[in-house]
Amino acid sequence: MRIFLIISIFCFSSCISFRGITIPTGVDSFYVEMPVVNELNAPPELAQVFMETLRQKVREQSRLVWDENEPHVGFTPIIKKYTVTSVAPQEGDLVAFNRLDVTVSIEYEDTTDEENNYSKSFSAFQDFNATENFQDLEEGLIEMIFEDITERIFNDTFSDW
Repeated sequence: MRIFLIISIFCFSSCISFRGITIPTGVDSFYVEMPVVNELNAPPELAQVFMETLRQKVREQSRLVWDENEPHVGFTPIIKKYTVTSVAPQEGDLVAFNRLDVTVSIEYEDTTDEENNYSKSFSAFQDFNATENFQDLEEGLIEMIFEDITERIFNDTFSDW
């Protein structure tokens, strides 16, 4: 029993770790800026959807709380790419699949330790059948892409691998 107590105290003395994430004990709050969207063909709600997806990811998978005034860590996203392209061409100038491709650039700032700051781009895509109506699929494709991107942002930010 004493060994368990000693190990527990040692593990929690400098960082709190949960499911492979490591957040220093002095970091308690976060903020996600409303993303800038650099693509004219992107849907108008894209920035809000991304901000909410990242915000929910951090809130649900860490102990950090939302703080708009003086957050310990902050994310500043820019949606740099939002394109639909044809992939998998077939005979007769037909296309079997189209691809929605999204790139988000993140500026991460840790006010408690500048060495943790980073700037990085994250990309993801989803293919869909070219015979399907993109507008019918767009919301679901965006959701899958943003889940992938926010998972990688979260892991790159808070995982001590």
